[in-house]
Amino acid sequence: MLIAVAATTGLLASGLTPLPAMAAPPLVYVAMGDSFAAGSLVLPAKEVLTCARSALNYASLIAAELEPAKFRDVTCGAATTAHFANPQPGIILGTAAPQYDALSADTTLVSVGIGGNDIGLVGLAFSCVNLLPQPVGTSCKATNTAGGVDKLAQKIDAFAPTYGTVIEQIRARAPHAKILMVGYPTGIRKGGCWPVVPVWGADADYLQSALTRLNRRMAEQASAHGATYVDLATPSVGHDMCKPIGTRWIEGLIPSALTNGLVPLHPNAAGLRNAVPTVLAAIGTQARL
Repeated sequence: MLIAVAATTGLLASGLTPLPAMAAPPLVYVAMGDSFAAGSLVLPAKEVLTCARSALNYASLIAAELEPAKFRDVTCGAATTAHFANPQPGIILGTAAPQYDALSADTTLVSVGIGGNDIGLVGLAFSCVNLLPQPVGTSCKATNTAGGVDKLAQKIDAFAPTYGTVIEQIRARAPHAKILMVGYPTGIRKGGCWPVVPVWGADADYLQSALTRLNRRMAEQASAHGATYVDLATPSVGHDMCKPIGTRWIEGLIPSALTNGLVPLHPNAAGLRNAVPTVLAAIGTQARL
């Protein structure tokens, strides 16, 4: 400290002034991901036909808080990691450009929510539906673990290194960016809530365990590759699809316009809004009061 003061005093005495502190680079934010990140069909929408992207997705709400110099939201419903490097056919019309194309050398912040479509999460959920009580139907857990091998768990584990590849591909294009890998929220409570959500209890637990496993693998890969994992599962406990309107943050098989969530098994407006404080905390800031 004394040396620094003496050096500064010497500069002033000699007529020279200390060099000014380097200004932080302007915030350039790129949001990437699938329908959970896009907030598909949560109204109002800012893009409907190609990616079903909401103006109220968590990235847009974060951008409203941080007011970046540039904000590029390329999240897209139905996206897989393959669509990061390749064009994606539109949900209804058009074609979405590869999501990596939104990155640039001046990008300083990237959020990524992806993986559910790669492992077939929504298809798994619908395969777990049983409108009649046990044993009239087929258990998705029994189907996926036949012969003592959990095929879905194997699929998730085989997919996991792709998260590491995504992080490195982002870093190659945006070397100065803070990379946030945003996990999935809690979907359904332990034991489920049949028939409100028509999934048998054991299958509900199996479905949630797959989501938990995917989140865990994302967190592991984020840690191994120098990115930041954002845990949305913990703060969303108690707000799963079994909860009533006003409490739930993710919709069940029959979504409700009253929650502003029109896609089954996806976050509603409250789910997107309540993701914001957790993501902002990972960035290192807080929402304005």
